[in-house]
Amino acid sequence: MARDTAVTKQKLLAAAREEFAALGVAGARVDRIAKLAGVNKERVYGHFGSKDGLFAATVGAAMDELTEAVGKPGDDVAEWVGSVYDFHRERPELLRLLLWEALHQREPATSGEQDRAEGYSLKVDALAERLGIESGLEAAVMLLSLIGLAAWPSAVPQLSRLIVGSRMGDGDGDLGSVVRECVVELAGQVAGGRSPEEKEGGRLSGP
Repeated sequence: MARDTAVTKQKLLAAAREEFAALGVAGARVDRIAKLAGVNKERVYGHFGSKDGLFAATVGAAMDELTEAVGKPGDDVAEWVGSVYDFHRERPELLRLLLWEALHQREPATSGEQDRAEGYSLKVDALAERLGIESGLEAAVMLLSLIGLAAWPSAVPQLSRLIVGSRMGDGDGDLGSVVRECVVELAGQVAGGRSPEEKEGGRLSGP
């Protein structure tokens, strides 16, 4: 019975991710989510209480996947930023969910905010330790900046196309790889996560 319940919840979360990422909270339909998951609509309310509860659980599950995939900043901060970039490029649903969350929830607090804040606090501590700085405001702003650097190209991919894609030639490779290389190099320069020798020869390096 417990296993059936867990399977049902996973089916609902998978269906909800697809629905919410495409349509947001206001546009999503509980009956459509239930149908996609192959369960009765009442199971949604039984497991999650409301559509908002299902949305919060969906965002939480997606955030857990990100944490499991990329972990905390390690010895190579620049490549950690690259792994965050890769995650969002390959699985853009989380960014869409977060953008919908920002539009839907007008109050300062978001569902599960305390747990998420604690998770980010661990990342701030790890980044501060790697950079040899105090785990305070400077490290927190640094983490926010690095996450933005990694996530923004996938949050608004049209900007990557318009700004970078329009200036690429046949021999420059694919757009995503070009942007990733620059993101990683910038992260290394901002965070000091790469040596001068590693920076040399990159797209952003001078003569």
